[in-house]
Amino acid sequence: MSIEVKIPPVGESISSGVVSVWHKKTGDYVEAGEALLTLETDKVSTEITAEKAGTLQTKVDEGQEVKIGEVVATIDDSATAPAEAKSPAPNEAAPAPAAKKTSEKRSPNAEVLSPAVKRLTTEEKVDPAKVTATGKGGRLTKNDVLSHLKSSGEGPATTDDQEKPRAEQKPATAEEKVPSPETSSRFTRKKMSPLRRKIAAQLVMAQQTAAILTTFNECDMTEVMSFRKKAQEKFQAEHGVKLGFMSFFIKAAVEALKEVPSINSRIEGDDFISNHYYDIGIAVGTPRGLVVPVVRDADQKSFADLERDIADYAARARDGKIKIEDLTGGVFTISNGGVYGSLMGTPILNPPQSGILGMHAIQQRPVAIKGDVVVRPMMYLALSYDHRAVDGKEAVTFLIKVKEGIENPTALLLEL
Repeated sequence: MSIEVKIPPVGESISSGVVSVWHKKTGDYVEAGEALLTLETDKVSTEITAEKAGTLQTKVDEGQEVKIGEVVATIDDSATAPAEAKSPAPNEAAPAPAAKKTSEKRSPNAEVLSPAVKRLTTEEKVDPAKVTATGKGGRLTKNDVLSHLKSSGEGPATTDDQEKPRAEQKPATAEEKVPSPETSSRFTRKKMSPLRRKIAAQLVMAQQTAAILTTFNECDMTEVMSFRKKAQEKFQAEHGVKLGFMSFFIKAAVEALKEVPSINSRIEGDDFISNHYYDIGIAVGTPRGLVVPVVRDADQKSFADLERDIADYAARARDGKIKIEDLTGGVFTISNGGVYGSLMGTPILNPPQSGILGMHAIQQRPVAIKGDVVVRPMMYLALSYDHRAVDGKEAVTFLIKVKEGIENPTALLLEL
């Protein structure tokens, strides 16, 4: 009997996706629960697994766009596992331990791969056992694979290819394959990934539908850096996570939103909706593009809770394990361009939100304090806001409130 493999619903607003990679091919015998393919959507990537064991027959190619509910493969559950897939007889088991031992010597955790690493090794046809693992506990990381490809001369053809997995490109025919460096053309053309298309559409929509204005200020990071340095050892020992800067900015932003509630709002048609909760989006850069997971009820969480949430979201986003529900419902966004060295920039709104705070690089600069010129670690802050919902005075007040919170961190009631 043939069982249809359909694309399941992966989010309320998602109607289609792209078959990024087939983990199993036509004719392969698959076990129930085994990953068949990775589906890339405009928000998340997810693995589709086999409901029953049997022989797989694929119906669509890698790189092909598919609709939710579309049949992409069938599984013949009347088929039996091939002899090599069954448990070997006692007299056949001798060679296996030696092969396993060799593999484990090269990479103890070669078989424990994150979805992102598994996808990259599959697409690039890299044997994980041949890659030197540098991750924690001998785990193989994406950078390990990319370094291996680069050193072996098999890396992506363009710099942009290093930013996004090749599975996001349309499968190339013989004529479409990227030429060797000696005969390459002046540019490379490829399809945008679903996530990149979504980001592009969101940014254009934000510019076209909101009256975006940006106001700037700067804050002295001396106190928060000193406080963080003094508390770090105790904080990490008690909570098992490092104390970063982002939790301070989340707390400061929450206090500022309480002070200026118009920024904690959105415009919906002719209605003005004021939010009475504080779910803060944190922009996270991933190899696939920018995603904004949401820290729920940030006003009710301690610094330790915030740091754990941030670390968890960042790890899952980079490994491609972020869920659609993690990315929806935020009322305000914080973006830290400073981690990439940005000194100043104007962040674009994350619709339908009315405000976004941009953090930037910390830079030693001379400033005047009580008539004396001193050198202090300074950070430029930028607040982009929807001028339809927020007046200029309110935007300036908000940014000053954030500045005051950062320059006087004890006022944020840090819980150790």
